[in-house]
Amino acid sequence: MGTLFAIVLVFVGCCSNVVSLELLVREFPGCGNLVTFAQFLFIALEGFVFETKFGRKKAAIPLSNYVIMVTMFFTVSVVNNYALNFNIAMPLHMIFRSGSLIANMVLGIIILKKRYSTSKYLSIGLVSAGIFICTIMSAQQVNVSEGSEEQSVYAFMHWLIGISMLTFALLMSARMGIFQEMLYKQYGKYPKEALFYNHCMPLPGFLLLSTDIYNHCIHFNQSTPVTLPVVGLTLPILWVYLLINVVTQYVCIRGVFILTTECTSLTVTLVVTLRKFLSLIFSILYFQNPFTAWHWVGTAVVFVGTLIYTEVWSSVQAALRGAGAKEKRTE
Repeated sequence: MGTLFAIVLVFVGCCSNVVSLELLVREFPGCGNLVTFAQFLFIALEGFVFETKFGRKKAAIPLSNYVIMVTMFFTVSVVNNYALNFNIAMPLHMIFRSGSLIANMVLGIIILKKRYSTSKYLSIGLVSAGIFICTIMSAQQVNVSEGSEEQSVYAFMHWLIGISMLTFALLMSARMGIFQEMLYKQYGKYPKEALFYNHCMPLPGFLLLSTDIYNHCIHFNQSTPVTLPVVGLTLPILWVYLLINVVTQYVCIRGVFILTTECTSLTVTLVVTLRKFLSLIFSILYFQNPFTAWHWVGTAVVFVGTLIYTEVWSSVQAALRGAGAKEKRTE
């Protein structure tokens, strides 16, 4: 029951979060800092009340380690959201972030001296090829969409900055994962504690972005007012979208947390992968994002590579062999 509940939370929370984020980004592409701040504040307040018991519970892992982790986590979150300002379409944004497998494998080989099976290297090659296809096709669309040659070059350079930001965030996220893995091996697993400190400690850093956040608050206040059903409260529509985004982000993270305690990492990775694919399809169909046949090819290759990485095929074959052996024994 816990597993099914967690899967529902992941699909409902994460998919709804992507929809609400795109609704916000379409209205104000640069509102990522405000969205990130609202998410961090909400999760930090929840963790302060229920995890630290209003600050009375001490951290199991030394705070100095959290400072390093939080610096990386804050940087990744801000850079990923800010990249949307640089002609990065939401489908490309989601596909590109699916390359976390590549980044984790590369850094695992370099830092942890890990070695992987042939199937793992094959999966990484497929994911790399899929991202490359989608990236190249999006670059062509950026060039075609602009009028003059000068505008086209400017748009392409703008887009190239966005791609560089996503690449940096991808590698930084992988490095953070390795650092977190090493901490858990040394001190034990405290994911809820890490979730709280990852969202609480970066809050002062948003003071550097206070002007941008304040300006977008003004824009949000000027959006079309809507009356919420049941409560009858009237709020600007963008604040409603932001509220939905914050709540669904929390539901998404909680779902993943429950899933990690109920299932193997294989199941968690598969569920998250399928969630990304469903979010991508919905984004394309509902928001009518430009997506060519080559984009579909690239997307398919990315997710096939991801499934190979998680060894889903081997698990299915093993399950089928087990079922076949059981039938023979009963005959």
